[in-house]
Amino acid sequence: MTQASSEAPKTGGQLSRLDQIKRHTKVVADTGDFTAMKQYEPLDATTNPSLILKAVRKEEYQTILKQAVEAHRGTGETEKEKIDRIMGELLVLFGSEILKIIPGRVSTETDARFSFDTAKIVDDGRRFIRLYEEKGIARERILIKVASTWEGIRAAEQLEKEGIRCNLTLLFSLPQAIACAEAGVQLISPFVGRIYDWYKKSTGKEYTGAEDPGVQSVRTIYNYYKKFGYKTEVMGASFRNTGQIVELTGCDLLTISPELLEELANNRDPVERKLDPESAMAADIEKVSLDESAFRYRLNEDAMATEKTAEGIRNFAADAVKLEGLIRKQLG
Repeated sequence: MTQASSEAPKTGGQLSRLDQIKRHTKVVADTGDFTAMKQYEPLDATTNPSLILKAVRKEEYQTILKQAVEAHRGTGETEKEKIDRIMGELLVLFGSEILKIIPGRVSTETDARFSFDTAKIVDDGRRFIRLYEEKGIARERILIKVASTWEGIRAAEQLEKEGIRCNLTLLFSLPQAIACAEAGVQLISPFVGRIYDWYKKSTGKEYTGAEDPGVQSVRTIYNYYKKFGYKTEVMGASFRNTGQIVELTGCDLLTISPELLEELANNRDPVERKLDPESAMAADIEKVSLDESAFRYRLNEDAMATEKTAEGIRNFAADAVKLEGLIRKQLG
């Protein structure tokens, strides 16, 4: 199942950049598009409301939306209750189809509107696992995606204690990453491209290679985790270009859009491993202790992380509302 290997190619040779990266890093498909998954053979796949919304607007995925709606059309529930159930069913149907294609795990996202309500996030995560298990899919193949708020991290901590693995998303800073690791979550998804976007807009500067702030953020988190022995996996996410991906070769996982997967597959330039545990152990890093007040203060001091976390929650919530609108139309 694993793609990662310690064997390093001497040159690019006949291997594509994508295949070279797979020697050091588990590649994940950042899409709800089944065709792309079959083409690029990722280990895992991630979804979110925005990706599912994009997928169900395509003709070939209309049957999944209709299937979810028809399963609940005749129930005696209120419209809101029906839509909630259909939404859950839709996300799980997509995840179930994805798991027929990939050998690993799929990430399914909790409602962004619950991002500041620990109890509701826990309930949402349990609901998804129950729906998957009703379809005969083991919880080990599911990652429940949760926003990296303090409340989200606490919810993930509880879910992990119940054997429900979590992927902490909308993560933009070391304090968020440290709190996630201390909570024992399975995986985090630091958003490289959105960090880059903020700094580019803020400074007017174009960042490339190792100087990219998004790349630097993931490198810092990776080194911190490896140096202090945390088991939480680091999955770089939200890439804007292949240069960012190449600079993070060696990260535990990288989740990549179909467009960038295609670019990497068509390029045979050599790729060197950039991140590795041995180098991380030698990094000069101070261990940080965070309680709730320290977490909130340090996050507040980071304007980029504060703004991008809030923006991400708003955008995912807005796309969830749009997805509910499509379901409402199908209900007639």
